Amino acid sequence: MADKKADSAVDHEHLTVTGAHKSIPAPHFDVEEDDSGVVIVVTKAFGPAGDNLVGLSGVEYDGHPAITLGVRGAGKEGQVHLSPIHGDPRKKGVQGIPFGTKCEIFCPVTGKELTKVGEIEDDLGTEYYAVYLTEERSESAIMMISNVWGHYHSRLIDDMELISYWATTQDKLE
Repeated sequence: MADKKADSAVDHEHLTVTGAHKSIPAPHFDVEEDDSGVVIVVTKAFGPAGDNLVGLSGVEYDGHPAITLGVRGAGKEGQVHLSPIHGDPRKKGVQGIPFGTKCEIFCPVTGKELTKVGEIEDDLGTEYYAVYLTEERSESAIMMISNVWGHYHSRLIDDMELISYWATTQDKLE
């Protein structure tokens, strides 16, 4: 009965299916399984102008090339090479930024700041910024990363659905 009720809300007389919609390619991440469970690895990531951010540095984590971003904070500026394994807090690169520092995050290729996509309700004033998972830079396929140094909250969004959410209360890991 519920199906008929939902179907009756569709105005079939004025519904047209054209097939002329923009196709959004699948994002670039792999879902792997190991002894500890499911592992999500970002294999391609793009900055605000479409530059590939994976494999720029030669840094790898467990055989997977790092995601490289530019970071400015506490009078420091440089590149940070993040693990592409979702939920893995390992990073290399710029040093000396104190835990809890609000940072500017930018594309290391163009220098363009990453796109702000939302705020986190916390005492730090933390905001999420987008690393796109497709070259088309669709907001429906992004990795949302925090702009606060040592605040390891992130989310993966695919086709506007939350694929993965990771947060920890860990202290600074460098």
